[in-house]
Amino acid sequence: MRKHLILVGGGHAHMMTLENIGKFVEKGFKVTVIGPSFYHYYSGMGPGMLGGTYSPDDIRFATKEVVQKQGGIFVRDKAVRIDPEKKEVYTESGHAFSYDVLSFNAGSYVPMQPDLEKSGTVYSVKPIEKLMEASEKLKALFAERKIRVDIVGGGPSSAEVAGNVWQLAKKMKRHKPDIRIFAGKKFMARFPESIRSRVFFHLSKRGIQIIETGYVKDVKPDRIILDSGEGFSTDFIFMALGVKPSAIFEASGLPIGPDKGLLVNQYLQSVKYPEIFGGGDCIYFKDQALDKVGVYAVRQNPVLLHNLMAALEGKSLEPFDPGPEYLLIFNLGGGIGVLKKKQIVFGGKIAFMIKDYIDVKFMKKFQAIEKS
Repeated sequence: MRKHLILVGGGHAHMMTLENIGKFVEKGFKVTVIGPSFYHYYSGMGPGMLGGTYSPDDIRFATKEVVQKQGGIFVRDKAVRIDPEKKEVYTESGHAFSYDVLSFNAGSYVPMQPDLEKSGTVYSVKPIEKLMEASEKLKALFAERKIRVDIVGGGPSSAEVAGNVWQLAKKMKRHKPDIRIFAGKKFMARFPESIRSRVFFHLSKRGIQIIETGYVKDVKPDRIILDSGEGFSTDFIFMALGVKPSAIFEASGLPIGPDKGLLVNQYLQSVKYPEIFGGGDCIYFKDQALDKVGVYAVRQNPVLLHNLMAALEGKSLEPFDPGPEYLLIFNLGGGIGVLKKKQIVFGGKIAFMIKDYIDVKFMKKFQAIEKS
């Protein structure tokens, strides 16, 4: 019987493996990709899509098409549990899939109460498809009346979403919203002042209010309440309180890190089950805590590709090296960015142009696989 490789998720860390599915099939391996959507959206360009800089087509990769044309199997479903002893993956629709080697790039999510998800006025910043829905809803509201748009969370996602909501409204040339960021006690607290002050300056210049008087205690579809009891009425809310890894690992009793991501060793391999691998936001790298940024998923690509093939063939694995400090660029909308690389920090149009060049080049590289 053919050995079976299952990929859960078609994210950044699986891109090179998806590109090379044909090589796995040529060697006699069966490959199945399980994902909740026919497409994978690049999160680094998500805020730009919200603001109208990019269309959904610009930032997505046709996962199903790429998998099937190389002889792989694509299953549109959501993996919800694994039995590592039986080597089976169970999906939301009730199906079970047996594997010999399994790899996760299941991404991350923003925790939200079910009633808020159904409200139609509260949107999480992940998955990226939510930003698509939010963009269309906001365009309709901006055409209709002046509204308040609030972002709950004090990190870079809040900054990027706020800036791109401002850009979207500007493009519409209709009713301009009041935009507020509820940032807890300190906006972008984990970043150096050189970055924080630049982001603060660009957002404040546009009339975006950054509230640092206390943490949000409760969120209603039309109201935000701080821990002090102070309440703020609102029309539209983005939840950007930080992402968490997929809940599948804890639900399956697999070893997890402090953030409940899949605990992996230097080979991006489960510390307990050597046939299970992972990359991107859903893992916790045992040797060094990694930021939840796409650059690490991209760097994990060649290692995962090699190690998944090696695991199927019984060959030696390669270790993952997180590499040097990464280039950090925030898209604040309006063609403005803030860039940091080691000791270099600057903001403005050039910073955004650099980000745009890198992101578009990255997407075109992988979208070319669809046409090959």
